[in-house]
Amino acid sequence: MDLRNRINASFSRQTMMQTFGASLDHVEEGNVVISAPVLRGSRQQQGMAHAALTFGLGDSAAGYAALTTLPEDQEVVTAEIKINLLAPGIGHSLRATGRVIKPGRRLIVVTSEVHAIDGGTETLIAVLQGTMVPVKI
Repeated sequence: MDLRNRINASFSRQTMMQTFGASLDHVEEGNVVISAPVLRGSRQQQGMAHAALTFGLGDSAAGYAALTTLPEDQEVVTAEIKINLLAPGIGHSLRATGRVIKPGRRLIVVTSEVHAIDGGTETLIAVLQGTMVPVKI
């Protein structure tokens, strides 16, 4: 199975991303982009994107970036991930770009950036850094 189809097949089974209305926008080895609209159900009390949406997109983009570096008999799980929220999630959608910093057989260090998109304006609203662990399936 080619890389795009493999990641797409896994992504389509992730019901949280379906709940968010997320789409898989770009896949290449070590780099994945996921976006989602800021739906009414994913806003916080002040009307902007909830941090749970920001975190979920960033974690998934980083995890799928890690998965692109592994053989087909493995998946990944998040061992730990840290988020720095830099700005409010104001806009009609969020875009998370995940990338691998250091691939490995036991641990994969990843990062992601999440941008809010409001018309023609993109604002960096969060950065995440974490560690993914390969698991046999």
